[in-house]
Amino acid sequence: MSWHLKVKKDKSFKVRLFFFVLMLLIILNLDHLGRLIYPFPYRETIFKYASSYGVDPFLVAAVIKTESNFNPRATSHRGARGLMQIMPETGSWAARELGLSHYHRDLLFDPEFNIHIGTWYLADLHRTFNNDPILVLAAYNGGLGNVQKWLEQQRWTGEKSKLDQIPFAETRDFIRKVLWNYQVYRYLYGGDHGEKHY
Repeated sequence: MSWHLKVKKDKSFKVRLFFFVLMLLIILNLDHLGRLIYPFPYRETIFKYASSYGVDPFLVAAVIKTESNFNPRATSHRGARGLMQIMPETGSWAARELGLSHYHRDLLFDPEFNIHIGTWYLADLHRTFNNDPILVLAAYNGGLGNVQKWLEQQRWTGEKSKLDQIPFAETRDFIRKVLWNYQVYRYLYGGDHGEKHY
């Protein structure tokens, strides 16, 4: 065997060994790496309001991850604000329903207030749609009235397998992202808090 061929084989072996060790380290540290990519800030606040309103905390975390990536100052082009991207009008209505006085739209940038309002709103949508998570997410993003209209006009069956029937591409993408993020959060953090709710 020539010297050049031997060097080439040694390099090839070292490269394969490097990638094998790298993959092994990734697999062994999957949870740790996952938690770096999918952090869970505001966890106590999320669990507090999720428990108060009977909503799965991992669903709340998934909505926040999808809507704002946990940025409390996030603002959409339509004017939705904060962690759960709540429209000021929705915030005002929810605050009245909850008996929270002194509402101001800037409160939607406060993480605790935003999570309180957003979690209550998810619970309200769960009641409206008989705990169907797909309809809840569609209404959260696309609007309650729109979802009711799509169902009444039979434009969408309401089924997860028929998401492509939803007229709004943003709502279709939102549901898919939240469902993915939900599975990730449940996998990474579910063991920290006992039984899963969803």
